[in-house]
Order: sequence, then structure tokens, then C-alpha cells
Amino acid sequence: MSSPSASPAVAATVLVYSSRPEVRELVRTVVGRRPAADVGPITWIECATGEDVIDTVDAGGIDLCVLDGEAQPTGGLALARQITVELADRPALCVLIARQPDRWLAHWSQADATLPMPLDPLTAPRVVADVLRSRVGVPAVRR
Repeated sequence: MSSPSASPAVAATVLVYSSRPEVRELVRTVVGRRPAADVGPITWIECATGEDVIDTVDAGGIDLCVLDGEAQPTGGLALARQITVELADRPALCVLIARQPDRWLAHWSQADATLPMPLDPLTAPRVVADVLRSRVGVPAVRR
């Protein structure tokens, strides 16, 4: 029997953006389909261009965008800033950063979280799960 405070895991749609297919695949592989037991399954949507990201986010239904800060020609940090400025009801935003000094750019972009590259297989799923919990209202598991 489940406790009254237990909530069913809510499915999420996560957009991953990079101009490099190997980065998109790495994010999907490291985070997986279910980054935590209390987070529902993820449906992944891949975008290879900044225009695709904007069109997909504008269409709605995206819970989280994972954006590559090193993507070319449009970087994920600039896209995060554009989405934040242009959309009142935006999805959560997480940016991939190659250098820790780039955290200030992530702050400028108003991203909700950062993931340093190379991706850590323990940290990345936890960060994505934390952001999804705050976005879709799944409570954190108390231990």
C-alpha cells in the first residue's frame, strides 16, 4: 500500500539541443529514460538547430530543454536567454557548459540549471530529475 503523500510519477517531455548528434546521444544515454525513481519516464525530442528549438518550444508541450552551450552557430546559452525573454510560460532550461567560468553566462541566460561537460553519469540524471521535479510538481523523495 502506498502512503497518502506518494504521488504517481509524471511523464515529461525533454528537448535536447546540440548541433552535434554525438552530444545529443550522450545526453540521452547518460540521463536515460527515467533519471530517478520518483520521476516519470522521459520522452526525448532532439533538435539540431536553434530554429528547430524555437519552433518546438513555441508549439508547447516541452517540460525541459537541455541546451548545448557550445552548439554552432546558435549556442544554447543564447537560446536559453531568448526563450526566457520571449516566453512567459517557458519550459525549464538546463545548459551544458564546457568550462566552469561559463557559469556566469548560464546565470545571464537565466537557465534553471547547468551541467558541466563531460557529463558525469551520477550528476546529470540527478540534476535533470531535480529540475523536472520542480517543473512538473513531483515532490522530492524524503529519506
